[in-house]
Parts: sequence; C-alpha cells; structure tokens
Amino acid sequence: MATLHLHKIQYSIFLLAAFLLQFFTLQFPSLAYDPQDIYFIKCGSNNNVMVNQSKVYIGESNRNYPKTSFSSKNSYTETNQSTVPSPLYQTARIFHSESYYEFDTEPNNTYMVRFHFFSFSSATNLYTAKFNVFVSGFSLLQNFDAENTTKSVVIKEYFLKIVGKRFKIKFTPQISSFAFVNAIELFMLPVHLIPDSIQRFNYTGSTGQDFSTYSGGLHSRALETKHRLNVGGQTVDRISDNLMREWLPDDSYITDPQNAKNSNFFGGTIKKKEDDESDGLNSDQYTAPDTVYQTAKESKNGSKGLNISWSVPVEKNTDHFLRLHFCDIFNPQGLLTTFILNIYDQVVTSEVNSDADLSSAYYYNFVVRSDGSGLLKVSVVPNTTSAEPNAFLNGLELMKVIELSGSLPLYDLDSNSKKIRLPAVVGSVVGGLVLVSVVVVLFLWICKIRKQKPVENYKWLPTRASTGGSSHGRLTDNINLGLKISLRDLQLATENFNAKRIIGKGGFGNVYKGVLKNGMSVAVKRSEQDSGQGFPEFEAEIMVLSNIRHRHLVSLIGYCDERHEMILVYEYMEKGTLRDSLYSTNLTNFLTWKQRLEICIGAARGLHYLHKGAAGGIIHRDVKSTNILLDENLVAKVADFGLSRSGPLDQHSHVSTGVKGTFGYLDPEYFQSQQLTEKSDVYSFGVVLLEVLCARPAIDPSLPRDEVNLAHWGIFCKDKGILEDIVDPSIKGQINPNSLRKFSETVNKCLQEDGCDRPSMGDVLWDLEYALQLQRGIIHREPHEDSSTNASVSIQLPNIRRLPSLYSMSEMDDMSIGMVNESNSSADPVFSQLKNGDAR
Repeated sequence: MATLHLHKIQYSIFLLAAFLLQFFTLQFPSLAYDPQDIYFIKCGSNNNVMVNQSKVYIGESNRNYPKTSFSSKNSYTETNQSTVPSPLYQTARIFHSESYYEFDTEPNNTYMVRFHFFSFSSATNLYTAKFNVFVSGFSLLQNFDAENTTKSVVIKEYFLKIVGKRFKIKFTPQISSFAFVNAIELFMLPVHLIPDSIQRFNYTGSTGQDFSTYSGGLHSRALETKHRLNVGGQTVDRISDNLMREWLPDDSYITDPQNAKNSNFFGGTIKKKEDDESDGLNSDQYTAPDTVYQTAKESKNGSKGLNISWSVPVEKNTDHFLRLHFCDIFNPQGLLTTFILNIYDQVVTSEVNSDADLSSAYYYNFVVRSDGSGLLKVSVVPNTTSAEPNAFLNGLELMKVIELSGSLPLYDLDSNSKKIRLPAVVGSVVGGLVLVSVVVVLFLWICKIRKQKPVENYKWLPTRASTGGSSHGRLTDNINLGLKISLRDLQLATENFNAKRIIGKGGFGNVYKGVLKNGMSVAVKRSEQDSGQGFPEFEAEIMVLSNIRHRHLVSLIGYCDERHEMILVYEYMEKGTLRDSLYSTNLTNFLTWKQRLEICIGAARGLHYLHKGAAGGIIHRDVKSTNILLDENLVAKVADFGLSRSGPLDQHSHVSTGVKGTFGYLDPEYFQSQQLTEKSDVYSFGVVLLEVLCARPAIDPSLPRDEVNLAHWGIFCKDKGILEDIVDPSIKGQINPNSLRKFSETVNKCLQEDGCDRPSMGDVLWDLEYALQLQRGIIHREPHEDSSTNASVSIQLPNIRRLPSLYSMSEMDDMSIGMVNESNSSADPVFSQLKNGDAR
C-alpha cells in the first residue's frame, strides 16, 4: 500500500510538472524553436511582396528591413516589368565590387541559407554574371555562372552552423564581371534536424560493411542541397513544407522502374516524435512533411526479391550527407517487414519494421563519399525469408559536404544586437528561472520520499521480441549520461540477439555484432544470468568509459538498462581481440613482429592514460590479450573495464580489495596481499608481452604440467638456454636482435615478483617505443650493446612463485568504483623522441 501511495504522489507531481512546463512554453515561446523567426529579403527593392499567399519578403531598402548592415558601394538595383515566375524576381541587387549583407543571428545554431537567382531581361544582361559567394569560413558558390538562370529560377540552399551574433554573406564578382541576387532567405533550424555526430560509409567496392566515425562532425562543415526526392509521389512545393523545402519526384532517377510501383497512404496518420531530444533515429515534425511519408515506391513483387535502385548525379569523389526516409504504409496486417538497404551495391543494413512501427516515420543518416562515376547509387532489396517480403523507400535527401576554406571570423559577441528584443529575453530568463525552481523543488521532494522506500529485490527476466513492459532501469537514479539506448533498438540491431550475430563470449556474456538504425556497426555485450558478473561490473564499465576518452581505449556508444537487462554497446572493432589475431591460422590475419610491437605500444598508451591521465587514476585489474581489441587498421584499444577500480589516493600506495582478475595474468603480489596497485596492471601486461612474443595462451591446460603456465615455461626455457622455443616460429626471422633484447628486458622488468621492482606503465611504453625504433633500424644499437652478441641469450625472466591451480581460485564480490572526472586529453608524454644516448 505504501508503494502504491508513493506512486500516486509521484504521478501527481509528474502531472503538475508537465502542466507547468507546457504553461511556461506557451507563455515564453522564445524558449522553443520558432520557424517564423526568419529573414526573407527581396533584394533590389524597397517594397515588400507576398509569395504564394503565405510568405512576405521584405524589400531590402524598407525601413523595417531587419538587417544589421548592407554594403551598397558599387552596387545598384534593376527592375523588370515583364513576365517573371513570381513578383519576387522582378528586382535584383547587382554588385560590381565585393559587397555583403550582414544579419544578426543567435550564436551557435544551425541555419538555412537560400539564394534566389533569375536572369530577367535587363540592360545589364544578368545571365552574363560570374561570381563567388562566401560566408564565414566557407566558399558556398565558386565561379557561379548565371547563364542557366534565364529560363527558370535557380535556388541554392545551404545548411551551416553560425557561431557568432553576426553573419556576413559576401558577394565577390570575377574580374570584368559582376554579381547579383534576387532574394535571400536566412532562418534558424530546429536544433537536432542536422546531427553533428554521424557515421561515414566507406565504399570499398566489395561486399560487407565498412563504417567509421566522421571525423570532426557535420557542424564543422557546411552542406549544400543537391537532391530532395519525394519517392513515389509528386512535387511537394514550398508551401506544403514547414521549412519551405521543395521535394521533387524520383521517377527520373530510378534505374529499374519495372521492379517498382507507386503506393500511397493518403488520409492516414503518420506518427512522428514531436519532442525528440536526440540526433537520433526517429523523425520529428520538421524532418519531412507527411506528404513525403504518405507516398513511396515499393517492390512490385517482393516475393521474387527484385531490388529497386536509384542513381542520382553527384560531384565525383566528394563527401555527401545522405538521409533516407522510411515509413511502413503498406502493412495493415502488422506483419514483420524486412529488407536490405544498399549503397553502391554494398549492404548497409537490414531494415526492419515491427508492428509497433507501422505508419511511424524514421530515417537513416550517412556520410558517403561518391566514387568516380559521378553517380550515387541506393537500392532496397526484399528479404524473401521474411513473413512479408517487401522493400520500399519514401524519401531521399542528398547534400554535398563543404569543407572549411578559411578561419572563422570572430564576430563581436558582446555587441548590442538590433534584432534582440529585450522583453522577449527578460521573459525567457524569468520563465526559465521559475521553471527550474519548480523542477528543483519537485526533485528534492521526490528524493526525500524515495529515502523512505525499501530496496526491492529483482529477478532476471528473459528478453522477448515484444516491446512491451517497463523501460525503467536500475541506473536511473545513479547515472544520467545521455547514452541510453532502448532495448527495442538493440533487438532490431542484433535481429533479436540472433545466435548468428555472436562474435565473442566473455565473462559478462555474449557479444553480438549489431547495426544501429543510423548505420553504425557496434559490438553489443549482453549480460547472462549465470555469467558471474553483475550490476556492479555493469555500472563500473559505464562510469569509467563515459568519463574518459582516448585513442587507445575502446569507446562506449551506449548502454541499456531496461527490464533487468544489462547491455553495453561499444564501437565495433573489425579485427577482434589481440588473442584472435595471434592464434589465427588465416594468413591474412598474420601479425608481423613490427605490427605486434605497434599493438603493444598502443595498448601501453591506453593503460598509461588510465593510470596517469584520468583524474585520480584507474587500475584496469583485468589486462589480458582478449581485452585488447584491434580495429581495421590494427590500432589497439584496451577494453572491458568491469573490474576496474579507482586508483589509490595520495596518502596510500594501494587499494585493499578482494582478488579479481584472470588466472595466468594475475599479479602474484596482489593475489597474496589483496593490495591492488598500478603495478598489478604492469605485471599482467608483462604476461601479454610474453604472449605476443610466443603466440601461446598464458594458461594452456592441454600442455604437459611444466608448460601449462606461460611464465613458468618461460623460466624453464631460459634456464635450459632454449629461447627459440619461446619465440613464435612464424616471426623468428623478422626480429632484429637488438629489438628482441630490449623487448625481453621489458618483459623481465614487468614480471618482477615485487611490485616496487616493476617499472611504471610510462616506462614500459618508453621501452617498447625504443624496441620499435631498434626494429626499424632508426637506432642501430644501444651504447652498451655488442652487435655480435646473440640477443637470444639475454632474456632474463624472474622467478615466479607458483600460484594456486586454475580451478581453486575464487573471486570476491566487493566491486566498487567512484566517478572519474572527465578528461578529453588523449595526448601522452613524448616517448617517440628517442636518442641513442637516452637509452634506459
């Protein structure tokens, strides 16, 4: 009864908060996106004109024209009274020297910029104009030739982020020519219409998937609209689109019309998320008009598996932003529809619509680099094994990515903007403060009540394909990282955790390869009930990886904590674990000695950052070859932070904790004393180095008793003088003797019995980089070396006390970790500046 009463109180509070939020949103509209807050400028005129009975373009010379400034030197206007497509194109501003328009803008927002060009009949012969158009740091139009603007209007449309309070558009005529413009539009876009973080689709000309994170993000570039297609429908004019975009039919771009038919859903309701706060996967009210989602091209006979393809002209070898719109308007029975999405005949993802998604609008975003054909190809292919074989597409948008061509000018961010209205600002601030105060009070009240609520036990619940059930998770009160991914999205990404998607299995559970709706390939690690690892490890992993970033630490994409599921989502590492590559019989996965050194250096950098770069220091506690992952370029990244612990405070040299780790890699000093230090990771990494050298597991029970433990076996080989039995036969002939000597010394130091005798991870990193320089021949030998000496006799491995057997070791359940302060620094101290005289 007490729990029920608490729920009623919380529900009442929720309703009150929702009412207040709606009230303040209505009272202070400046807090929300207002699509009417725009500049519509009729250039070369002092008269306003209404276009399409809806939009008023203000004459630039009108006293009500809300501009900051306008350069009119060496410019004039021309007027045409003959027939034109619209009154908007009866006037033009003409520039014979560099000139500009300047507008007041809201800093750090994405804007739409449109230029209208029409060469009406005039004494100036507008069609002879040749000019450039520049904005802050970007060249939007280069060598623009107005010759094609005589018969129809040419509209150039751009998306770009404006960082300052003023925005300048500069027109620069070419030599012996001039520039002109008939109309300009400038208005702010919804915050999440264009995402910043996006995946790049890399076309390799082969089957499979190849994705990478688009470096720098979209907001550091400008976008030029090239195509906007209403697939399966007619032209959608600017009146019908709430962002005044035009959508053209796709018929001239489809390459196999015999396989497709037009379908429509007129009169039906298209479901959209109106308050989507992510850059994510579902459409909101501004993404596309309902008309686009109410028409589509679908397979004429899906059961035959015939694909539908489109080829749209693009600039060659150039990055383009591609957005594909989908809405399942064909499936009134609610059967599962599955089909394949291809770009350049290369599979991107399997597209799935469950019954929960019928008539729901959504889209995929990609950055695609066009090939040399001058065409970008997209196709959808029915999955003939599904219950409802079909394939469809509702809309396509393609925008050219424009790179920064110069430094962004720093506009006067403190100047008084003529466009800012003081009452609106005051109202927004007051309204925001009142709303925040109310929310804080409600939050404190809820927290006070929750302290009286008894902790409830939970049971493991298996996941079903249904999307029903509570999505409330156990991390809600502890972590708010903005990384949460819905269980349903992960079910779709992994085909409901299909066994064929499993790419690995660890102590936590199975690891699946998945593809999110934005096309990003990910590794999905799902906990199992009997995994032996539970909520503390799950929480620790999120706490660590959400607060640190480094090139050599695997990135956490998100997590799921619904219905007692514990799922972690990471960037997908194409080459798998270091262990996989070391023991692979596939010659294409063979690692040379130089590659092995570079992998060890990368892993050492990641561990060094954990120890010294992250605030407070972090001890990994489970360093092993299966927790070092390799991307497509063999860049090593340390993974699996479920056992990690915060490092010791300044007044302590260790953390007292129950023993956890993996036998064979476990620090003997830590095992005996239960005192964890950074040097415990160093010992484990020393075992990894030895494993890299000989390409065999740290523990192999199938071998004779004396050879089961890799470290013991190494000691035996050293004592017998048969070092060649340690080195992987496949790389024996590759290793420079001096490089091997330095590497062996590093192993020797890492595996010292007493932690105080081991080097820091920074020293290990230095030594490994030195070994790599010796291998490359950049440094021919160390000062104390005799080049005639055989390096194979110089490896010194410490005596290691035997540990308890593999099967007698147990772990203690005392996992805890504190929040780590975020550090974005990925820079390590300089280790590559190696000089012969500095050798250690």
